[in-house]
Amino acid sequence: MWFRCVNFALMALVLVVAPLQAAEDSKSGPDAKAKGEEAEPDRSPRVPTFELDGDLAGRIDVLTTRYEDTFAGIGNRIALGYLELVKANPGVDPWLPGEGTTITLPRRYVMPDARREGIVINLAEYRLYYFTENGVQVYPVGVGTEENPSPLTDAKVTMPLESPAWYPPASIRAEYERDGDYLPRMIPPGPSNPLGTHALLLSEKGYLIHGTNKKFGVGMAVSHGCFRMYNEDISRFVYQVDKGTPVQVVRDPVKIGLSGGEVWLEVHRPDEEYPRSDRDELWRQALAEVEVFRKQHPGVEIQRRAIEIAVDQADGIPTMIGERVTRVAADESSEDKAPNTDQESTSTLYF
Repeated sequence: MWFRCVNFALMALVLVVAPLQAAEDSKSGPDAKAKGEEAEPDRSPRVPTFELDGDLAGRIDVLTTRYEDTFAGIGNRIALGYLELVKANPGVDPWLPGEGTTITLPRRYVMPDARREGIVINLAEYRLYYFTENGVQVYPVGVGTEENPSPLTDAKVTMPLESPAWYPPASIRAEYERDGDYLPRMIPPGPSNPLGTHALLLSEKGYLIHGTNKKFGVGMAVSHGCFRMYNEDISRFVYQVDKGTPVQVVRDPVKIGLSGGEVWLEVHRPDEEYPRSDRDELWRQALAEVEVFRKQHPGVEIQRRAIEIAVDQADGIPTMIGERVTRVAADESSEDKAPNTDQESTSTLYF
C-alpha cells in the first residue's frame, strides 16, 4: 500500500498491526491480574464533548502560563493546535509567553458546512470534528501543504491500526542520500516512526488519520496530505471510531450560524501572517456567506461593522454579527401606529 503522509513524498507503508480486538482480549483475560499486568490504559477522549447549541458548540476558556511554557507545549498538553493559539492571542510571544500570562483557549466553534455525522475535517481551520450522540469533540490536526494538499473528499474509515511500521520507497531514500543522510529501509514502531502510535485507514486511497513523532506541526499545514494528530489524541480516538464512520473533508474558512436567535461568524486566516490579499479574499467570502445566510434565514438583522471586525481579526473565534428580529404585534387602536407595507424587507444588512 502507498500513502501520502507526514513530511515526505509518496511512501510505501507496511503495517505491523496487532489486531485491536486481539489486544483487548489479551489484556482482559483471566490470567491478566495473576501475571501482574498493568491496568487498562485511559481511552476516554482528551477533549470535552460539547452539546450543540444551534450551530455553535463549546466555550472560551483561559489559562495562566508558567515560565517554561510555549504555545507548542501547551497545545500538546491540552489538545489545541499551535496556530489556533497564536491567532487567538495576538501580541503574545508563542515561544516565550512568560510566567503568569493569561492566554485565550479558543474552544468555541461555529460548525462547518457539512453533515453533522462521524468525522468532519475542516482544512481551513486545522480542526477535526467528531460528532457523537452526546455532541461534538474537536481536535487539532496537521493537514497537507499547498504543494501536497489534503483531498476534499467524502470517505469512510476502513480500519483502525496499531503500531504501524514505515517502509520508505527507494525515491525517498535516494533523496536522503543526496543530502548526505541515511534512511533505513524500515522504521519500526516506536518514537522515531513518523506515523506515530496509531492510525485510521481511510477509503480515500493513500490517506490516513495518524499520530506523529513530532509534537510541533499539529494544527498547521505540514503534511503531504494525511491528517496528523497528537499521539495522545489518536491513541484514544481510534477506539471510539467504528469501521465505516464517514469522513468528510471540507475547506470552510468562513463559517456562519445561528444560536438562540443570534448570528455568529467565525473567520480563519491560513497563517500567522495576515497579508492584505488574504484579508480581501476573506472579506469577499464573508460577504458571499452572509448573503446566502440571509436568504436562508429571513428576518435577521446583520451589522456590517461586526463583519469587518471578524474579518480584520480572522482569529478563529466566533463573533456575533446580528440577530433574528422578533416582530411584536402593535396595538391596532393606536393612532400613532405606522402603516405596514408589503414591500417592507424582513431581513436587513446594515452597510
